[in-house]
Amino acid sequence: MSRLLLPKMSSNQSSILRVSPMKDIVLRWNVRKSSFCLMIAAVIFSFSISTPQAKACPFCSGPQLTLSEQIAQTDAAVIAEWVSGVKPDFDAGTAGSTVYRIKNVINSPSTPKLEQKQEITVDGYYPGDAESSVLILSTLDGELSWMSPLDISDAGYDYVKNAPSPEDDPGKRLAYFLTYLESNDPLLADDAYAEFANAPYKTIVSIKDQFPREKIRQWVFSDETSVTRIGLYGLMIGLCGNEEDKKLLEEKVVANDVEFRLGIDGIMAGYLILAGEAGLAILEDAKLKPSLESPSKVPFSETFATLQSIKFMWEYGGNRISKERLRGSQRILLENSSLADLVIIDLARWQDWSIIGQLKDMYGQEPYDVPAIKRSIVGYLIQCVKQKPTEEGKPVPEFVTQAEEFLAELEVSDPKTVKVARLLFR
Repeated sequence: MSRLLLPKMSSNQSSILRVSPMKDIVLRWNVRKSSFCLMIAAVIFSFSISTPQAKACPFCSGPQLTLSEQIAQTDAAVIAEWVSGVKPDFDAGTAGSTVYRIKNVINSPSTPKLEQKQEITVDGYYPGDAESSVLILSTLDGELSWMSPLDISDAGYDYVKNAPSPEDDPGKRLAYFLTYLESNDPLLADDAYAEFANAPYKTIVSIKDQFPREKIRQWVFSDETSVTRIGLYGLMIGLCGNEEDKKLLEEKVVANDVEFRLGIDGIMAGYLILAGEAGLAILEDAKLKPSLESPSKVPFSETFATLQSIKFMWEYGGNRISKERLRGSQRILLENSSLADLVIIDLARWQDWSIIGQLKDMYGQEPYDVPAIKRSIVGYLIQCVKQKPTEEGKPVPEFVTQAEEFLAELEVSDPKTVKVARLLFR
């Protein structure tokens, strides 16, 4: 049945659509260095979970409009049963129509007022029978304009009817959807997950005491769990887990699978929440340091996931791991030519001005002699120079002087890169 208003997918479809773009990023990452457009994309992507703008769950798939949000944005919502239909006549140029009888009114305008047993007509032919129910939404512009119906079970009706409004307390809303995360009804499970995907991290944290820890741990390690949800569940077990969960997560994160593991960054973040600095050291030894010795030892996707989990801890981890300790982990990846440009950008954002000498040694040298890395170095220097005190008489830090001198050298030796970088990093 068509779903014009409700763009939800089956678990398999959802996995295909959501996995493919990330796989594409990973596969293309090593060749993006020569592309100016991909450099811009990389800069934007590197800011994706480390800035205040990233308010939704950091490790969930792309947000979508949930059922409660869609109902709130329409003028009418009903549960109805199929009565009859007229098939389309392509020769006559008619699209057909379908008649439904209202079983329950979820939302109704004051005029025209909708009532039980009232019949409504929807444009387009939708096959059905009186035993099945559908959810139909409508907008009001002079008259009700019914949208494509969505098959819904009795449990689905109760779910929609009792769901808190988007205007209700965020924690209260999320606690309601928590119980439906792995519902046997795919529609409800997908919609509950979408509520979490759209929720700010602080709201997820606010209900951590209500998490069903045993169930979440089972979901994290079950092959039956949709891969699109693993990142969320990994994060959740980190928020509510215990020492036993920490050990299980450690076994999972240290593995260096050749296959791409969607959601492993969320599991790593959950592990770091539980394990703190000791866990960060284990990730460094398992992912970061081996990646410098030989790229074949650690798949690029695993190293990148580790980087994302470190960025998560910087943004959301509070004092669980010190800021300087997180900077130190990032500095390890400076020698990884596949990630150096992103690391340099992050260290500039994190105001780590200790690497100017290292950057000077790297600039223009193999394997770092690529436009993306050189532009990131220039961007780092630009941000560093901005730390120069504006108060008269206040001493200028040594790192600012070093950055000014290095930037002046590059203005002469590589003016094109400096010009482009100034545009990118304004």
